[in-house]
Amino acid sequence: MLEYDVVVVGAGLAGMRAALAAKNNGVSVAVITKVHPVRSHSNAAQGGINAALTDRGDTWEDHAFDTIKGSDYLADQDAVEVMCREAGQEVINMEHMGVIFSRDAEGKLGTRAFGGQRQARTFFVADFTGQALLHVLYEQTIKSEINVYEEWFILSLIINDEKCEGLIIMDIKSGKIEALKAKAVIMASGGLGRIFEPSTNALICTGDGMALAYRGGAQLMDMEMVQYHPTTLKSNGALMSEGARGEGAYLINANGDRFMETYAPNMKELASRDVVSRSEQTEINEGRGVDGCVFLDCRHLGEKVINEKLSQIKELAYDFANVDMTKEPVPIRPGMHYQMGGIKTNIDGETKIPGLYAAGEVACVSVHGGNRLGANSLLDTLVFGRRSGEHASDRTKTERFSSIDSKLIEDQKALIQGLLDQPNDSEMFGSIRLDMGKTMNEHLAVFRTQQGMETALTKISELKNRYKTVHVPDKGKVFNTNLIFTLELDFMLDCAESIVISGLERKESRGAHTRIDYPDRDDNNWLKHILVSLKNQNKIIEYQDVKITQWETQKRTY
Repeated sequence: MLEYDVVVVGAGLAGMRAALAAKNNGVSVAVITKVHPVRSHSNAAQGGINAALTDRGDTWEDHAFDTIKGSDYLADQDAVEVMCREAGQEVINMEHMGVIFSRDAEGKLGTRAFGGQRQARTFFVADFTGQALLHVLYEQTIKSEINVYEEWFILSLIINDEKCEGLIIMDIKSGKIEALKAKAVIMASGGLGRIFEPSTNALICTGDGMALAYRGGAQLMDMEMVQYHPTTLKSNGALMSEGARGEGAYLINANGDRFMETYAPNMKELASRDVVSRSEQTEINEGRGVDGCVFLDCRHLGEKVINEKLSQIKELAYDFANVDMTKEPVPIRPGMHYQMGGIKTNIDGETKIPGLYAAGEVACVSVHGGNRLGANSLLDTLVFGRRSGEHASDRTKTERFSSIDSKLIEDQKALIQGLLDQPNDSEMFGSIRLDMGKTMNEHLAVFRTQQGMETALTKISELKNRYKTVHVPDKGKVFNTNLIFTLELDFMLDCAESIVISGLERKESRGAHTRIDYPDRDDNNWLKHILVSLKNQNKIIEYQDVKITQWETQKRTY
């Protein structure tokens, strides 16, 4: 039986940063990932990473305030302070590891402006910053001789006496199922974007870690806060980086009007993402869009800027929309991009389950609250990935490995066999997954209503019943991707349900949660987090006050 002091689930930025921190603390570490590390979704992050470097006249307090204001005051301010204080050193650490950040004319690290921030503090590598960070961290992982189990799938957490003591895992390459002992497990498995269709997220973003922790007894917090990014490609939902607007691109409607001058006269296209997405959707709903979209206009930036700083999205626009963005505007619309909520943790990544940690998009610290600022996500992964790795590895030095009941392995084998034994006259996972994605996109997108969310909850319940008879036509064990997709769908349905339940509970509009039937923010009743958990298969809803340190709530204007 495999055993390590610290096991990290996921090999994106949060996972590899956590693994490096734990390894450097002198404990044994393994990383479990269902894809090769550089195929993790961190690879897709485009725009940059925020940090307030003092040599620019910036301060961490200003960064913190912009983050808290952007969150619509739902972020926990103690956590935001930690993230913003430690941001500068984390960016410098990554440069020292080998990330070649873009530089300005003076040779200093270059910055670009990003939404919701009064100062340009976003450091970047053209428009593929996540990819650059990910590859460097993977190199460091190899250098540190960390054991990486790639193409392994997590079936369940091992919870004994309400404590996490390992994982039941399946080798996708062979179908072998076994137990993995751990003194601490760090969940860094990423987001749940593919619960919605379309989404900017990779097909692997299926909420596995959130659902596993939820089933194990952890709390999910702020799940109703789902970010719709303002600029996703109309054809397929691909992300068109906020870096384009940071470089000066405009948003225009069917009449050629730069409409953000009306909605956010001070910051225009660089207002917070929830504000820009609502503005776009209003233009579309009121008939000033074209075929369900508005346009991202980069033409005035010139070919040199586009080719040097926005080359990736230029290719995306050409490949998937047949648009040359140096000569014509790109059709875009708001699209599902990021989950602000997730597994509830403290600033060291600890969950309510001893031995279980979480970091990155799977976690909710909460530093994003009701709306994440662009380029705070990469920062979140690195700061809290490192802190989780440090704290978890410290913890393991006083812990012992526990014995694992072999029945846990047999139970998972029986579950898998039960899926494979389903008769082939029932439906496959694909139709259920598509129905779920369309339902969520229709009823839990930019604007929401009580009736719409109740409809979604009923539909999710129906889809869960349909899942009980889903069949897997491939009965083999080797690279049975049909089986993996089916198992992922089970996780996705749990996550979808938690989003809808939380959305129905929050009877106000705040950040990304905009209710037509409750159009105003209500600090008196709803300046608090919503937590969802399972106990004896019953869903428990609890509340927690937002932590306020030095920034009192105020009306947001951009």
